[in-house]
Amino acid sequence: MIVLGIETATDQVGVALGDHRGVLASFRATAGRRHAETLAPAIDFVARQAQVTLDRVGVMAVDVGPGLFTGLRVGVATAKAMAQALRVPTVGLCSLDLLAFPVRHAKRLIVAVVDARRGEVFRGLYFQVPGGVQRLVPPRLCSPQDLASELQARGEECLMVGDGALRHAQILVQDARMEVASSGHAHPSADVLVELAHARAVREEFVQPTELLPLYLRKPDAAVNWEQHRHPAASVVEASGRQGST
Repeated sequence: MIVLGIETATDQVGVALGDHRGVLASFRATAGRRHAETLAPAIDFVARQAQVTLDRVGVMAVDVGPGLFTGLRVGVATAKAMAQALRVPTVGLCSLDLLAFPVRHAKRLIVAVVDARRGEVFRGLYFQVPGGVQRLVPPRLCSPQDLASELQARGEECLMVGDGALRHAQILVQDARMEVASSGHAHPSADVLVELAHARAVREEFVQPTELLPLYLRKPDAAVNWEQHRHPAASVVEASGRQGST
């Protein structure tokens, strides 16, 4: 069973093709906000590198977030459209799971942190289990200060991964028990997406394209800006409340 994976939750675009043997070909590039322009050529590139025609794809896999609105919208819409055209099922995986899995051998709390912009992060907490990681709590949108307080309250050694951890390391690293992984673990990997999606597909844990939904956790920036423009007083109260809690 061949899996085509699309990863666009951050400012990078990743695409990979794989089967039971592992990843056959992959692509990764920084796209900024040009996810739509980058994704189609990337899919064509990995198909040619793997010498696989797209009609042989049996499952479409996609990172459903949380992450940046533009990237998620492009990635999920593309995966749904291709799955419907190819008449194949889909597998959606959380971006935080994809960050945590590569460091599954860490014998400490794993904290996956995606930069949400606007001074906020998406976070997930994990611990090691045989063969992988297990999520402790649902994904959450919070400030770096709130996350630092949460980790301090837990009092555990932890390894933080993701671009959000790198960007806010000065806030998050409170003492020697806390470590931020290198930039090699900054972004979710399309290779990991294909690996995990293939395992789920073998167990038939997939959904139909119409059931695939992105996990935003926050309104898009355009909607936030419009609400602030329409209701400036309410926005000031909310912003003041956030500042007072950090």
